[in-house]
Order: sequence, then structure tokens, then C-alpha cells
Amino acid sequence: MSEITYLQNPKLFPALDEALFEAPTMVGLTAREPSRHKPRFLMLYGSVRERSYSRLLTFEAARLLEAMGGEVKIFDPSGLPLPDDAPDTHPKVQELRELVQWAEGFVWTSSERHGAMTGIMKSQIDWIPLAMGAVRPTQGKTLAVMQVSGGSQSFNALNQMRVLGRWMRMVTIPNQSSVAKAFMEFEENGRMKPSSYYDRVVDVMEELFKFTLLTRDVSPYLIDRYSERKESAAELSSRVNQRSI
Repeated sequence: MSEITYLQNPKLFPALDEALFEAPTMVGLTAREPSRHKPRFLMLYGSVRERSYSRLLTFEAARLLEAMGGEVKIFDPSGLPLPDDAPDTHPKVQELRELVQWAEGFVWTSSERHGAMTGIMKSQIDWIPLAMGAVRPTQGKTLAVMQVSGGSQSFNALNQMRVLGRWMRMVTIPNQSSVAKAFMEFEENGRMKPSSYYDRVVDVMEELFKFTLLTRDVSPYLIDRYSERKESAAELSSRVNQRSI
């Protein structure tokens, strides 16, 4: 159906609130002044073991993002309480939530345990609210996912984190990294050895950086929705928080 047909006969859409209906345009994607600060990345990892390969992989990826010109912060999950086992005023919870608001892009890295992401990884994500007031702190922000395995290559944790990224309304990039037999891929000093696995990590961080540059300034336009324009801020916050219980 053409735009002309609709304009000549708006009654074709009797359920539509015409005052709130907006046709997407390129103007909305180019109208904002580009940000001048470094892209900001928050990195979460899913293990607190002394020699955690998810942490080592996170550090390796952080070095790459910084080399590309990004600003990186890594959250240490040690001491973070179980979800709902402490008030959200807990210092570690507040630290995590402040970092989430600060970030423009995310990297989630989990080891695989019992065929799934670790509980430590899931707990961090569960402490991130879908809404803070009328603001969704992850919505429209970029996400890259990586995993390490003690055995053969697997994608179970990656697939689960992608589901969570979609639920958190994040722009999850197409590329991803899965490092098999991770204990063989790192030197004693914690640095990753040259390999096709390392090359993939470089690819993923490169892609995350590009997607973040592409979307961070237009995120408000990308996530602006007809249905939410019909709701007040209070109604939106109440609905989203209710769904997160």
C-alpha cells in the first residue's frame, strides 16, 4: 500500500493514533551531533576462580578495545549478592548499575558450566533492571558475547546470552567468539596465544566498536516506539518493572 493511498484514506487504519504515528526517515538517523568522547564499554565475565579463563579473555578483549580508542571498564563480580538476596542499595549492585548507565556497549563473557552460562554471569544480568524509572539502561546499546569451554567448542552459553541480550533490547552484533579448551589458549602470564581463536576475538571487538560508533548517537531514535509514545512515563515504568519480576 503506498503512502499516497494512506494519506488519501486514513480510515484504512482505524486502530492507529495518527497523531503519534511516524514514518521512519533518514533525517532521524542523521540529525544528531556526533559524540566526541571515546566509545564506552562495560565488560562482564562469569567466573571468580583464581585463574578464570573468562576473565583472561575479557582482559584480552579489553586491551583490543582500548587499542581501538575505546574507554573500558571491567566489573568484578566477586562480592555481588544473589539476585533478591540483598537490597538494590548494596554497594556492588549500585556499582554495577552505575556502570550499565555509563556504558554505550557491552561485552559478556562466560565460561560454560553444565551446558549453560554460569550462575555468576546470569546473576550480574539479573541485577540489571529492565527499567530505572522510565529509562531502560540497556535498550539500544550494543552487545558482544563470548564464551570459553574446557572441552570441545560449544555455543550453549553464547546462545543463552543472545536470548538475554534480545530480552534486554540490546543490539547484539552478529559475530561472536567461542574458545575451546581454553586452558591451552593462554600463556602462564595470562596473555592469549596467537591462534584462530585470538583472531576471532579481534574480529568481534572490531565489529562491536563499529556497531557502537554507528548506533550510539542515534539510539534514542532507534528505540523510539509507537506503542511507548502512547504511554506515560509512569505507566511505562510500571509495566516494564512488572514484567521483570
